[in-house]
Amino acid sequence: MPVPRASATFVNTTYDEEPYDDREGTVLGRIHIARTFEGDLEGQSSAELLTARTEAGSAAYVALDRIAGRLGDRSGSFVLSHHGTVSAAGAATAASVVPDSGTGELVGLRGRGSISVDGDGTHRLTLEYEFDR
Repeated sequence: MPVPRASATFVNTTYDEEPYDDREGTVLGRIHIARTFEGDLEGQSSAELLTARTEAGSAAYVALDRIAGRLGDRSGSFVLSHHGTVSAAGAATAASVVPDSGTGELVGLRGRGSISVDGDGTHRLTLEYEFDR
């Protein structure tokens, strides 16, 4: 049986960034973001990110998003852990559902995916998922 795949776009509705260490050319920061998702995943999330940005333009982040809404035909919430890097060589991200974080009809959710940004600035989440129960 094929693993279900969800694709959604999202918009950052709030974006609050606070640098906390800017020594030696790399700025470390914390970002709080509220997001709205549309597509196979519909809902809202609250995210916390830790970031590093270099003078050369490279960057990295680690993040946790608590997403509440509907995934396919099930409703509830879950936590998504994700991280990524950006450099002159390109961008790479990875995401995974935090085990046992599903609530409501999303209890037992497992999954992995990625986040990308299209050339026009559209943010996308792709998630392959299944349920333990």
